[in-house]
Amino acid sequence: MHAHPCKWHAFLRVTCISDAQLQRNIVLLCTRIAYLEKMVQDLLMLDDRDRKLLSLLQKDAKTPVVELAEKLALSPSACSRRIARLEAEGYITGSVALLDRARMGLPTTVFVIVRTAQHNQAWLTEFHAAVASIPEIVEVHRLTGNFDYILKLVLPNVEHYDVIYKQLLARIELFDLSAYISMETVKQETALPSGYA
Repeated sequence: MHAHPCKWHAFLRVTCISDAQLQRNIVLLCTRIAYLEKMVQDLLMLDDRDRKLLSLLQKDAKTPVVELAEKLALSPSACSRRIARLEAEGYITGSVALLDRARMGLPTTVFVIVRTAQHNQAWLTEFHAAVASIPEIVEVHRLTGNFDYILKLVLPNVEHYDVIYKQLLARIELFDLSAYISMETVKQETALPSGYA
């Protein structure tokens, strides 16, 4: 009479189970994995205190932790841990000083619409390098529709646009440039809405 194979499995401390038991264990394991994944996802999501903290930091990143903690009904140590977590998870990418443009001698804003007849990689590389090299160009956006790019320039005066214009033409071939002077800044906000994260 042959020994049952489970005898050797028991010896090796391996439990011999039926197909039905195996199926139930797999389902149980998958359920536990899904639960753990949800727990991890919940930990990565922001709560209301995180969102309020991000809004406060965007208004003034130099606000003392004690003051932030008081507004969030947290202890200073818990508030510090939240800030560290938000930095580690990439929600906070850095802190900067915002300068007064009038005091910096850059009161004029000019928007430039760019059209190009070229869309090859070599031109794109040259264009990116050209706009990156000119500090007065503070924003560049690629557009849909009839125009290719819009540039935002901060300048000491309208006349200085001609200097930037010549710098661009010396660096890159362009089909058309059209400049538009901003008469008034109706809204300028550096803070992002925190309710979407």
